[in-house]
Amino acid sequence: MKKTLYPDFGVLLVDDESSWLRTISMTLAIEAGVTNVYRCSDSREVRGILSQNDIGLVLLDLNMPHISGMDLLAMVVEEFPQVSVIVVSGMNQVDTAVKSMKKGALDFFVKTDDVDRLIKGVQRALRSTELERENRQMRSRFFTGALENPELFEELVTRSSTMFSVFQYIEAIAVSSRPVLITGESGVGKELVARAIHKASRRSGPLVSVNVAGLDDNIFSSTLFGHKRGAYTGAEESRGGMVEQAAYGTLFLDEIGDLSIASQVKLLRLLQEGEYFPLGSDVVKRMNARVIVATHQDLAASQAEGRLRKDLYYRLCGHHVHIPPLRERKEDIALLLDLFLAQAAKEFGKKMPSYPKELIPLLENYSFPGNIREFKGMVFDAMTLHKSRMLSMDAFKRVIDGHAPVHDRATLQTNSVFNDEIQLPSLKEVASLLVVEAMKRSRGNQSLAARLLGISQPALSKRLKKLSEE
Repeated sequence: MKKTLYPDFGVLLVDDESSWLRTISMTLAIEAGVTNVYRCSDSREVRGILSQNDIGLVLLDLNMPHISGMDLLAMVVEEFPQVSVIVVSGMNQVDTAVKSMKKGALDFFVKTDDVDRLIKGVQRALRSTELERENRQMRSRFFTGALENPELFEELVTRSSTMFSVFQYIEAIAVSSRPVLITGESGVGKELVARAIHKASRRSGPLVSVNVAGLDDNIFSSTLFGHKRGAYTGAEESRGGMVEQAAYGTLFLDEIGDLSIASQVKLLRLLQEGEYFPLGSDVVKRMNARVIVATHQDLAASQAEGRLRKDLYYRLCGHHVHIPPLRERKEDIALLLDLFLAQAAKEFGKKMPSYPKELIPLLENYSFPGNIREFKGMVFDAMTLHKSRMLSMDAFKRVIDGHAPVHDRATLQTNSVFNDEIQLPSLKEVASLLVVEAMKRSRGNQSLAARLLGISQPALSKRLKKLSEE
């Protein structure tokens, strides 16, 4: 399997000392997972390398023959403004550092400094460069208003403009190595979205999914990080975890809002440092996977209530994809109905049925608390009972009637339909408005309008007749 290079842009090391180039490239690979590295020991070749390759970051020495580091810094800043530069000099001089920063260097380090300082500086620069590139891509995609690879979203059947914007955002962040948070109510298709993000990333490794709800800390650690033989009772053999299985691919953690505080600490280290320890081992391992997490919970509220660590919350919010509920995507209902009917007909060995024209407005006026998962279940249930050419609406009505909303006085007052700035309408006027609105929502179907109003169809017909005579 071909390994995915990190980052997705090149990191160019420029120094006339070949030994330093070898040492720093090995250090970056081991300590920071940086593998997309170019080396250059001749300063005259820098312009050509930058012109011919996708370079995002340069680590630049100052004292070199032919073209000095300061001159190279000025050239990069002027001709390749999208490239960040870190100066790594053998001279520990304040005026040199100040001059480098004034000329446009992102940071300055001395070769004799603690290597951890340089690594952390490189990691900061990588995150900054990734964010800037993602912002440029996002602006470009929203400006063109088109998807580059619409086939990546074939499983997500929609005609919603909101979902189309979600797809554009996914394409823009696809190549990022930062974690992605997917939120949305249960049943909206968060796992399908995670699969689309993985496909869009073009990573060579697999998508590995783990539902972390209900996992205690030991099981969470063993599942994700693996364990050494004898790490706990029953651990007779060493086993790799899901992080290892997802190497050069994507690790998808579902129901992240249910994670214990102890497990949150370990996840935070994994996201921040890209490192983890298998259970029973004191040898650190590096993660080579992109992390996607999903939840139906309100993480902001969980953080405020102390159930979610604040630092983990902000780490997870780097890229945020929110999937709207089905009740906010009513234009998708007819599409999904046709899709689920075709799937159910195939599964049950039945012919694809037609359905009453009243079915679509009936479904459009239902809140779908279980979203797309509930909708699919409704259609399959209806197909199990289907025998005639026309699909019966009884199975749908049974579910909808079982979830009929109860509007108590407090709810109505909270979501008032009245405007305090205008005169209060009379009961007769309000009744007429309700009838008109119900007929509008039912697309003129009196039977459905009567259901929405909670009255009989004859009673509605009587009211409509009075309205027409006024």
